[in-house]
Amino acid sequence: MNKDKDKDVLRVGCAAGFSGDRTDAARPVVDALIDSGGPAVLIFETLAERTLALAQIARRTHPELGYEPLLDEMLRPVLGDCLAHGIRIVSNFGAANPRGAARRIAALARELGLPAPRIAVVSGDDVSGTEHRDALNDGLQGALAGRDLVSANAYVGAEPIANALIAGAQIVVCGRVSDPSLTVGPAIAHFGWAPDDWDRLARATMAGHLLECGAQATGGYYADPGLKDVTGLARLGYPIAEIDRNGQCIITKPAGSGGRVDEHIIKEQLLYEVHDPAAYVTPDVVADLSDAQVMQVGDDRVLLSGVRGHARTDSLKVNACFASGWLAEAEISYAGARAEGRARLAAQVVRERMAGTGPLRIDLIGVASVIADDSGHWLGAVPDSGATDVRLRMALRHTERGQAERLAREMVALYTCGPAGGGGVRTSLRPTLGTLSFLMPRGLIATRFDFFDQEREGA
Repeated sequence: MNKDKDKDVLRVGCAAGFSGDRTDAARPVVDALIDSGGPAVLIFETLAERTLALAQIARRTHPELGYEPLLDEMLRPVLGDCLAHGIRIVSNFGAANPRGAARRIAALARELGLPAPRIAVVSGDDVSGTEHRDALNDGLQGALAGRDLVSANAYVGAEPIANALIAGAQIVVCGRVSDPSLTVGPAIAHFGWAPDDWDRLARATMAGHLLECGAQATGGYYADPGLKDVTGLARLGYPIAEIDRNGQCIITKPAGSGGRVDEHIIKEQLLYEVHDPAAYVTPDVVADLSDAQVMQVGDDRVLLSGVRGHARTDSLKVNACFASGWLAEAEISYAGARAEGRARLAAQVVRERMAGTGPLRIDLIGVASVIADDSGHWLGAVPDSGATDVRLRMALRHTERGQAERLAREMVALYTCGPAGGGGVRTSLRPTLGTLSFLMPRGLIATRFDFFDQEREGA
């Protein structure tokens, strides 16, 4: 492959790797795609298990919400140029409410004075309905007994995305689709691959895997000063995959942007979240990286080759979310001589007063907070380090709101009940969702797309 306008190369640029990612990432990527002059797609990957759970909570409170909260900020700067230059947009902006996301995108286009885009909405990932109840019960094996099921979503694949693009969609909005499928779908649509072309599907899947976490592929998550130095982190360029008709790809980034693309960074991302390199299971294919090769072929240009594919599995992963109660958090700071000792004493006071309520997580931020445990006992084995600037954080999960609220009251009471010198109390309380995962037979899950009808939807 080379940097030309050959129609045998599809360029897929990624402008987000998670919900909450930088909202100015798309502009340099879109400029680079425009400069390339060839077929191009812009993807936004903004969904994770935690993100979908938060989206479900948001939709429960406000039925019109539940989609990516930063949709406007991410899309507004580039929507007009993408439509004008034929750059398709594929995203999982939809989260718990794909139709709501489509409605907002249509409204955004009107606000910008743009022609109404053809927006396709992918559906079928929601398996919480009555038609799937037996399969849900089988998969969950009674684990939800007495609990309120909020949602159940299957990780669906690239087929409905490809079909939507073939049918002329300019924008495809998905909910819980597999992350690499955001790239595989456009590749299938562009090159016309067969649904059982396992090697090509596996190669495109790994191209999507390299893109899906955004700037991790351009040095962001790789950076470790003094060991793995990366320049320009404040202006990181996000990755672009140049995919050929055999599925092989070159990963690059916008010229002049920060970060870098090299063999070491790409190898790290290639193996990220891959439990078995010989069998990376996705809805589209089982990818085999056993003989994969990564080669530097130019400045900020790395070729991935040697990926093979095997037939996809007969089942799809499903995440079921259920109402699990409340999470209370409370913090207070101690500074100066014996600060750590006072923070430890404060934690002990709260623990004694809340005895029997449930396990309390205790963190001394700056001393022990990343490796500490949710029962709060690990800290007792760590000696007092003599820290003079410590923030105590305590957290409690409870099924009853009233019991969770007690934590905030007890932390506030430390102001005068001691120990000495506590300040800067901050508390929060929010509903929580639990998640259970299982496999559901693929044949029970029907995916499709439909075009968003602005007049009918009242958009």
